[in-house]
Formats: sequence, C-alpha cells, structure tokens
Amino acid sequence: MSETLIEIGKHIRSFRKMRHMTLEDMSKIICKSKATISKYEKGEIAIDVETLYELANALNVHVEQLLYCPPGRVPISASANHPAFFNGVSYFFSYLFDGRNHQIIRCRFDVLSKTETNQYKVMMYMNFKDYDKYQLCENIYWGYIEHYDAITNIALTNQDTPMEKASVQILASYLDADTKWGLWNGFSSRPMMPIATKMLFSKEILKEDYDLAKRLKISKEDIRLLKLYNMLSVT
Repeated sequence: MSETLIEIGKHIRSFRKMRHMTLEDMSKIICKSKATISKYEKGEIAIDVETLYELANALNVHVEQLLYCPPGRVPISASANHPAFFNGVSYFFSYLFDGRNHQIIRCRFDVLSKTETNQYKVMMYMNFKDYDKYQLCENIYWGYIEHYDAITNIALTNQDTPMEKASVQILASYLDADTKWGLWNGFSSRPMMPIATKMLFSKEILKEDYDLAKRLKISKEDIRLLKLYNMLSVT
C-alpha cells in the first residue's frame, strides 16, 4: 500500500465519521459496495478520479480535502509578492479566545493550490480537539489568501453554510516573525450576530496555557484604542 492511498483513505474515513455516515450510507450514494469503500479507507485499492469526485460530493467536501500533500511540499514560494511570514509554508495555525465558553479556539489552515492570479486556495479547520485529526472540527471554511503591500487578507466561506462569510486581515506580514496578529471578522450563531476579534497566527503549534489565553483576550489597551478610534483594532 502506498502512503498516498493510506492518507487519502484516512481523509475519507474522517469526513465520513464527521458526517455520521455509515459504510452502507456511502455505498448507496456512490453505488459501490461497502467492501470497496472499506478498502478505499484502508488504502488497499486505488481510487479513480471520477470516483474521488463522487466521494467528495457524497461527503460534501472539496475534492482537495481528500488529497494528500507529502511532507516537504511548499506551495507558497518566496518572492516579493509573498510576505515573509508565509514564505515556505504549506500550512499554518491560528488561535482566538471564545468568551462564550471561556476557551481557546484552535484553527489550522492548509494551503491547497495556487491560482492563475497568484492567489493561494486555503482550507481552514476551526475548533478541533486533536491536532492529528484536525479535519474533525466544528467548522470548515475555504477561501483564498491575497497579499497586498502592507496587508494580507484571507477571504473565507463556510463549507456547510455558503451564505456565511468570514475574513482575516493580517498587518505587516512582509516582516518575518514566529507569530502575527490578525483581525477575524465573521458571524456567530451563538447568539446570532456579526463579530470581530483578535486572532493570533503561528507557523508552529502554540502551547495553550494561561499566557496564551491572556494574549488572546481583549485587553485594557484594546479597549482604550476602541474608545479612541471607535473601531476594534489589532496591532
């Protein structure tokens, strides 16, 4: 069995479990036997392109989410148009603090592909329990990274609710650093309202402790600037 088939099979199984679908459910949708689907998930047999798209449609995911990018692949290349913070990364992480349940929300961004306009397509997995199974998460967004002179913008759409949009603005991403602050703008369903909050980006997994939670919470300085500008700003 090849590593690629095994990893693609893991993705299929993870999304199937996340959708609470049985092998029999999948069998009926894509007209394949339960035994065949089981072999797909174990990486025992290859999947043709048409079937891969059928599986993605059945699972309500983008086909790129089922693919496997071997370690070492670097989708974002170093150049003047790609800020230093993102140079050489194929994935990165972000964190925010959710005051509704008083916990840190972790996110992972996977860089999927490059477009003809030099944008990069990304998939964002939000609020997962296990870094090794980050695709099993509360919300999945897909979108594009766009770089400007001083700002990086990430525009996102909720995979399950396309009408729900979100975006992130990251300042001074042309300067390299271990972490960068961004402003997350989105929509909350608990309660239903538009929101904006601080989001910390990192190229590595961060230790989720008291110090990180304190950094992510709205501070007195944030409130002072909010009153001064009448705007929520992140610097």
